[in-house]
Amino acid sequence: MGYSSSKDLFRVLLFNQFYPPDYAATGQFIEELATEVSKEGVKIRVFSGQPGYATDIQKAPRNEKKGRLNIRRSRVTNLLPQGVLAKIGNSTLFFIRAFLHTLRHQKKEDLLIVTTAPAFMTWLGYLAHLMWKKKYICLIYDLYPNVVTALGILPEKHPIIVLWQKLNQKTWQFAEEIIVLSQPMKSLIADIYPPCEHKITIIDNWADGDFIKPIKKEDNWFAQKYGLDKKFTILYSGNMGRCHDMETIVNAACLLKEYQGKIQFVFIGGGSKQKWGQEKINQVGLQNFLFLPYQKREVLPYSLTACDVSLISMGENMAGVVAPSKLYSTLAAGKAVVTICPKNSFLNELMTTANCGESFRNGESEALASFLLDLSNNEQLCQEMGHNARQYFCDYFTKKTAITKYLQVIDKVRFSEQKVFS
Repeated sequence: MGYSSSKDLFRVLLFNQFYPPDYAATGQFIEELATEVSKEGVKIRVFSGQPGYATDIQKAPRNEKKGRLNIRRSRVTNLLPQGVLAKIGNSTLFFIRAFLHTLRHQKKEDLLIVTTAPAFMTWLGYLAHLMWKKKYICLIYDLYPNVVTALGILPEKHPIIVLWQKLNQKTWQFAEEIIVLSQPMKSLIADIYPPCEHKITIIDNWADGDFIKPIKKEDNWFAQKYGLDKKFTILYSGNMGRCHDMETIVNAACLLKEYQGKIQFVFIGGGSKQKWGQEKINQVGLQNFLFLPYQKREVLPYSLTACDVSLISMGENMAGVVAPSKLYSTLAAGKAVVTICPKNSFLNELMTTANCGESFRNGESEALASFLLDLSNNEQLCQEMGHNARQYFCDYFTKKTAITKYLQVIDKVRFSEQKVFS
């Protein structure tokens, strides 16, 4: 799909706090989205921050230009030290910088796309609409403040949560379109504010199937470097944060202690629960755990395939609130997949439909351990599940499929008059 050639290109300004060289998943998706959309008759600018989430590079160019794609990075994204309050402060500073950027350039843009990085970033779209009648699309990766209440940080009746929900509803009311990542997320937003249901579109994230594709462990330098080609290897790659269930995984590993000469666990990434996991493993005396930092993008095709089984987890109350971005690259890697998630998560149906592994509820450590042990003794079944994972990815989660849907939503906004919904 593409737009008709014209000297007057449609101009989009996209806001997301993270962007490569930061390893944050949303930043990686935004880079690919912006790059592909810029090839289709759209002049797109990304306003982002300096690396700070997960990166080994402290500073990136303030301005970059790649064809019709321009990247502008704020200089004040990571002024405060690490911690929850620092994260809130840095997010607020980024929001202010994004508003000032919009103030200076609002006449140059036809459409704003605002994500949930930071959590309240979509309010910028509503603010721009009030001040300049700007059209905007909300791209919701994680649904806040529902994440906050699901984690028990604040109760639903807390004044901050009540105000946040009211601002969200106003934001959704005047948005041209709302893009979400799953059906449970769409249903949850529709329950909170029913009038916006008709303009919610589900667009799954994706992976680059030409970049990440199946590699046998015996042909994989990453697996050989860390000795993962010698044992049955179970991989968790990505964030180990409060929204993820690391407890069920670690407890399952403890139950498999007597098989640690045969089974290897590899955790790649970081997050608030990483230290807890390391302490628990040391306490039990497990010797079959390898912790590695986030890997550079060029290493991912090898790190993601240096295993026999990949794990994906969600916290107990996270269904419809978050969607695991690692799912798509995991399927692309062509390995058996095991998910740990609530019973109402979309991952359960996906695992059944794709026939690429098994899904377990939060806390089912014994069942998880038993399944992993069975897989370690059945190489053929493990390979069949990996083949099915790759095939399901190719059928539903390619970059081309997702970008086409994004272009359709942008096209719809581009050629329709602005509508205000009560």
